Amino acid sequence: MVKEAIATGATVEEAYANACAQLGVDTTVAEFEILELPEKKRFGLFGGSPAKVRAFIRETPADAAAAYLRSILGGMGLTDVQVEIHEVEAGAELVLTGEDIGFIIGHRGETLDALQYLASLVANHVDESYYRITLDVGNYREKRKETLENLGKKMAARAVKTGRNASLEPMNPYERRIIHTAVQTVEGAKSWSEGEDLARHVVIGPEGGERIVKRDNRRGGNRGRGGYNRDNRGGRSPRRDNRGSRPAPAQPAAPRVLDDVSTQYGRIEKK
Repeated sequence: MVKEAIATGATVEEAYANACAQLGVDTTVAEFEILELPEKKRFGLFGGSPAKVRAFIRETPADAAAAYLRSILGGMGLTDVQVEIHEVEAGAELVLTGEDIGFIIGHRGETLDALQYLASLVANHVDESYYRITLDVGNYREKRKETLENLGKKMAARAVKTGRNASLEPMNPYERRIIHTAVQTVEGAKSWSEGEDLARHVVIGPEGGERIVKRDNRRGGNRGRGGYNRDNRGGRSPRRDNRGSRPAPAQPAAPRVLDDVSTQYGRIEKK
């Protein structure tokens, strides 16, 4: 993308300086083309014309993104922030330096990610092609990467040991890729993404799927299945009587013995 400005001046040098001022760049940066040479007035009274110069710069996607960031940060009152451009494969890394700019990072990098997204839109609008922009402040990206790698390996090892899945907090695509890469280094673990939009997050689990964890019933007898144990830790105890003691086992009924005397007496009355 080419940005240009046309200006006039009493001399070519003056016209060039005026054109560079319109572009907002130093005279050592822009290229120029002389459109018209100055003409002196005849007899000091008639005719004459100023010099006309076209100054231009070939702006890269990274330059456009950096200029956009400067304007945004200037509106936030950060007029002394420097934007360093480091060209990388298929894009560029923009590093912000200055005093008291830590708040640009935001909670877990949310503000930094938002600025990076907007700068990427500007950069990709220059040549209408994909151009990756990474925004960093105070080496935050590298520190965050190390934190995520350690988290991914730790959760993967836990998933293999317990046989259970674990869901992480929502993350942006860049951070999810870091987690997936870290999980691949742990044998027996796998990871995938679930959710939509801002709720999309990484889930880490064992390769064979979740395992059913059997409860240990060695202590407490049938504990965990509603059974009774002597420590009264679960289940129902045997029924007791009102006095709190165990009911005595039922005794068989004594056989009924007829009294010979009463029987004989009854027979006498009947007579």
